Amino acid sequence: MAAGRRGKDQIGPLLVVNLVVFLIVLGLAGWSLDKFINGEQNHPHLGGNSSTSFMLIFALIAGVVVHLRAWRSDSLAGAGSLATVSWAITALAFGLACNEIILGGRRGKLLQTLEAFIFISLLSQLLYLIVLHAGVFDNSYGPGYRSYANDHGGNATGHEPQNSGTSAVI
Repeated sequence: MAAGRRGKDQIGPLLVVNLVVFLIVLGLAGWSLDKFINGEQNHPHLGGNSSTSFMLIFALIAGVVVHLRAWRSDSLAGAGSLATVSWAITALAFGLACNEIILGGRRGKLLQTLEAFIFISLLSQLLYLIVLHAGVFDNSYGPGYRSYANDHGGNATGHEPQNSGTSAVI
């Protein structure tokens, strides 16, 4: 049982890092989008180019989609698919941040900080996704699909019915 907890012990700090990073991304992107909507592109901390508004929108969406869910063998598939979608949206925001850097122009310190946090969130989300999907294939990274009995107090492996030791006579 202690070996099965190793994956959950690794994922706990990753979820905390993801939560903190995405809260920072939400704050920075929300403030920047508010300034952009109000027409304050010349704010000393903002700046930007034609790609900035799209990057801000996808950064906000990526920050909202982050999930905090305890997973077991019966919820591992749902957690894995949600983490994949969250990582894909974060990758889109990262691609738009790269496009913003390539296009150039004046970018304020706040946008540069937001780009850095989008990159950090992409890496931490990818690491979380790798450890989460490792739980599907290896029980030492967490309760995979093959350890249903460990979650429910049995000693059988897989979803096979348990034999109680008594035979029924028909």
